[in-house]
Amino acid sequence: MTYRIVHYINQFYAGIGGEEKADYAPEVREGVVGPGMQIQKLLENDAVVVGTVICGDGFYGENTEEARAKCLEMIAALKPDAFVAGPAFNAGRYGFACGDIAAAVGEKLGIPTVTAMYHENPGVELFSKKTYIVATGDSARAMGQALPAMTKLLHKLVMKEEMGPARLEGYIHRGMRKSFFHEKSGAERAVDMLLAKLRGEPYRTEYEMPVFNKIPPAPPVKDLKKAKIALISSGGIVPKGNPDHIRVSSAESYGAYDISKLEDMTPENYESIHGGYDREWANIDPDVVLPLDVMRELEAEGVFAKIHPVFYTTTGTGTAVAHAERFGQEIGELLKNAEVDAAILTST
Repeated sequence: MTYRIVHYINQFYAGIGGEEKADYAPEVREGVVGPGMQIQKLLENDAVVVGTVICGDGFYGENTEEARAKCLEMIAALKPDAFVAGPAFNAGRYGFACGDIAAAVGEKLGIPTVTAMYHENPGVELFSKKTYIVATGDSARAMGQALPAMTKLLHKLVMKEEMGPARLEGYIHRGMRKSFFHEKSGAERAVDMLLAKLRGEPYRTEYEMPVFNKIPPAPPVKDLKKAKIALISSGGIVPKGNPDHIRVSSAESYGAYDISKLEDMTPENYESIHGGYDREWANIDPDVVLPLDVMRELEAEGVFAKIHPVFYTTTGTGTAVAHAERFGQEIGELLKNAEVDAAILTST
């Protein structure tokens, strides 16, 4: 039996264009396009790539529900036995699109799905439990290693072969654990690991735990009356019309806006674009999320010296930790250079 495969790629790998074509709407083409040619070659006679679905990274990110629905319709019409997306390497928007459509295809069509990304791609954090993600290098230089790994995993899934551990099969851990019998007891294995650690030998824990950065709190403000204070929000408050196109969820960017001449945030000049809460009251009075009005009152009373003339904003829902850390580092550097003494970070 020859299995039917559908491949998903973005506008760049389809040869349509770069960032200037990121708003390219979903399209389906018969057969292989771009990297799909090598995928077909690697699959040999076991499977055939019957079609390629293409969508611009910007279109998918800014119109996710519409893009997902259109792509799903195109994919379903091709009646695939399996689905492959990418590889996306470390391209954040492409990784989001590959992960999202692969997860949706797996859920709606009930077929195996595979994509591939660099481990720091935000798509890994969002979708590693919903689809198989092959670990790749950080750029297209790793294409030669990524495609064989993807097709090998895809073949194994289509043939319903037993899947081994992530570290052996080459995919990123999905957070799933299987029980099996071991020749040594847990106590013996624990002692073996401890001895290996003491001898400086390599060892591997059987129960990996997440590692979180420990950030020491900043010292308190010495003299609040002389302090310059900045406003930051993850509540999605942006100028009317969202001029920088910050995403409603899974944000990859933040905005910086001048409030030096602004006393109050009104629905005429600001709005919330956050996709994770009911925005009704925030859009009636944006100050409920970013309290500029109250801060101006405190500034006038002399509680502190000055409000920093620029505020920073993004949306927090679904945003990958890697992006959030980058936002914090970049904004922190800007505030430090501006000699800001403290910041108030509002959420939702």
